[in-house]
Amino acid sequence: MHLIIVFCILLIISVIGFQIDFINSQASSTTSQTSWSIGSSMPTARTEVAGAVLDGKIYVIGGFEEQGEATNLVEVYDPQTDRWDRVSPLPIPLEHTAVSTYDGQLFVVGGYTIVDGERTPTDKLFSYNSSTDKWKELKSMPKARGALTANFIDGILYTIGGEDSSLKTLKKTEAYDPTTNTWSTKSSMPTPRHHIASIADDEKIYVIGGRQTGNFPGQNVDANEVYDVKSDTWISLQQMPTKRSGLAATSFNDSIYVFGGEDPFTESSETFGNTEIYHPINDTWTSGSSLPTARHGHVALPVSDKIYVIGGGPIPGLSYSHINEVLNIE
Repeated sequence: MHLIIVFCILLIISVIGFQIDFINSQASSTTSQTSWSIGSSMPTARTEVAGAVLDGKIYVIGGFEEQGEATNLVEVYDPQTDRWDRVSPLPIPLEHTAVSTYDGQLFVVGGYTIVDGERTPTDKLFSYNSSTDKWKELKSMPKARGALTANFIDGILYTIGGEDSSLKTLKKTEAYDPTTNTWSTKSSMPTPRHHIASIADDEKIYVIGGRQTGNFPGQNVDANEVYDVKSDTWISLQQMPTKRSGLAATSFNDSIYVFGGEDPFTESSETFGNTEIYHPINDTWTSGSSLPTARHGHVALPVSDKIYVIGGGPIPGLSYSHINEVLNIE
């Protein structure tokens, strides 16, 4: 009997040890065997862009061109051929907008545009059909806001955070159903913020970093909060090691890679080049391979075994680049 008990205890210990080793290997495997290379430069230098992958191609949408002008430009990068092309422009110029994909289409929502000569947040929602190269205007978002984030889960578009016309930092969450062309209000994010990054899986949306303004001089945050769409609830997770806004994030191998960003609020304002990786499986962060070029207002998007980090400003505030740097992961 004693031998059986001892055997069971040893078996339990070995199983627990295997699980710990597995978790640790999952966390560390994403940081190994990585290298940077250079892809074909984006034709138009831009910052504060939005981006998405559709049919294996990367769409870089809107943003600021040089001289600080909002643009309706949409340029498309094909990683297989390393070439760029243009498609039909946005119906209106947009910067600090958000984009997500669903049913073979792009959905672009919010951001800032020019109305009567003034830069102002917009409530506009547009869809783009790549097969027809045409844009369509859909029902407007209930709250006009820029520097927000947007993700589709199970056929519903969730728009989170941002900044309104009074420069109020928002924690608002609203949901759009394309089948009924209607909007609804969901539970608010715990930490109000804009200039954020987000990643969605089949059930959850992770919202990371950002900034709060409305009080001088403003501040970056390290918040890492997850929204469960089924329960309509938010949970706070392990904070990001670096407080930053204007960052870019994407998912790869069940982890979330966070690239770059800026801190415009300190005397020694800076643009970040460091990469931090969040592992939802054990709620931890590790360091990754830094960007060759530090920047903010860029996009980071995965295609096959690579992450493409495109555009953005190397200097805090209004700066621009053509940069297309590629993280190769083996």
